[in-house]
Amino acid sequence: MNRIAIIGQSSFGSSVAEGIVKSKDTKIVGLFTPKNLDSDPLYLFSQKNNIDVFRFEKLRSNKAIEQFKKLKVDLLVMAYVTDIVPLEIIESPSLGTIQYHPSLLPKHRGPSSINWAIINGDKKTGISIFWPDKGLDTGPILLQKEVQIDNTDSTGSLYFKKLFPLGVNAILESIELIKNNNAPKIIQKEENASYETWCSKQEINWDEEPKKIFDLIRGCDPQPGAWTEINSKKIFFYDCKMSKNNLKLNHKQIFISKEEVCIGIKKEKIIIGRIKIEGEKKINSYEWMKTNKIKNYSIIK
Repeated sequence: MNRIAIIGQSSFGSSVAEGIVKSKDTKIVGLFTPKNLDSDPLYLFSQKNNIDVFRFEKLRSNKAIEQFKKLKVDLLVMAYVTDIVPLEIIESPSLGTIQYHPSLLPKHRGPSSINWAIINGDKKTGISIFWPDKGLDTGPILLQKEVQIDNTDSTGSLYFKKLFPLGVNAILESIELIKNNNAPKIIQKEENASYETWCSKQEINWDEEPKKIFDLIRGCDPQPGAWTEINSKKIFFYDCKMSKNNLKLNHKQIFISKEEVCIGIKKEKIIIGRIKIEGEKKINSYEWMKTNKIKNYSIIK
């Protein structure tokens, strides 16, 4: 095997490409990245390393399919793919196609698997390298790696500190298994499957249990954001922590100081790191409260 193509984008896609370039007996014969993203790291990697790059509005187009088949690819690697890849492309490589997914499939199929793992209160998650088929994240498993979800993890930290590097290494390990004809195809157990759609902006229900509120906030950090309304303004919370309500705050009561801004939720309190109004930049929570003249011990309605 020496002819590899990559469909992907972002720093994850470029890190995978960089790892493949360093490996022996392999050659990247084409990179497929989204059109009109000249600052995308995978596109920039192609320019720096003189690798042919192909950019189409839709990979389902006849032009994209014909171009891919011309490359006579041995293995296709799908690394951070947001477009629908047609079966004509998936089934074209002689050794098949592998794809990265940031969950322990068949759990959390779908586009926002990291968010939902945290929001649902999971204690562990991981990555799956699988052989895609006509379904959505339903193909046989090649390799899986597990990680713990810490109480301090947000969607951002879980991805960048754990699932990103783990996924890159797992793809490279999978390629070696395929080279040596040792790559399994383990059928997913449908009875254990779950699917969630895109995670959209979430309104905080302060009458939920403290842990559920905290999981929602950190599961939406940095995107798409969990929000509440203060002084008729929709605000989003980031960089939050949860600890015991040592200030004896009433439920939904705000405490404001330079040291911390927090909200009482029963026997716990949520400490707010940064705040953002939709369309504006994130700022320190104390500065936001001060600028917007929020009084100490205000109550969230």
